[in-house]
Amino acid sequence: MYDKTMEWSKHRYAAFFLSFTSFIEAIFFPIPPDVMLIPMSMSKPQSAVRFALYTTIASVLGGIIGYGLGYFAVDWVQHYVQQFGYQHHWDTAISWFEKWGVLVVFVAGFSPIPYKVFTICAGVMQMAFFPFVITAFISRAARFLLVAKLAAWGGEKFAAKLRRSIELVGWSVVVLAVVVYLIWR
Repeated sequence: MYDKTMEWSKHRYAAFFLSFTSFIEAIFFPIPPDVMLIPMSMSKPQSAVRFALYTTIASVLGGIIGYGLGYFAVDWVQHYVQQFGYQHHWDTAISWFEKWGVLVVFVAGFSPIPYKVFTICAGVMQMAFFPFVITAFISRAARFLLVAKLAAWGGEKFAAKLRRSIELVGWSVVVLAVVVYLIWR
């Protein structure tokens, strides 16, 4: 999978794939755009900032769609949340919005927390639109610039080290996901 991702990162349409992944991740897609951003920035370090900008803009646009989905389709979203057993997680996100407001969007945009939950939740909560967009842009830009610049800085040496330890990293993520699931359950 790692080798295939590295191959895709050098494809002539890689920037489009990166942007598309970033866009749909902010609405429903479970894989973060970092999966493409990191190898693209490692293979073309001089373009890392440009890749981060594409990722940011596409993510914010996707976040706007997610916001609209929450704003205009509240009943459908609530049905989906209940149908798939996410009510506890949803209630937690709603309580965070009620307590911290726009700060939640900033934290969600910068962190590895699933961004889509918070874009849709911001719409359901009818959060002020322009503060949502501005906060989303700042947090997503900060995150993607940091990721892209670190990957570009590490370059091919980092890629070789990552290649050797990718299986350990992958299994560590799986274990972490199981632990988080068991805690949040």
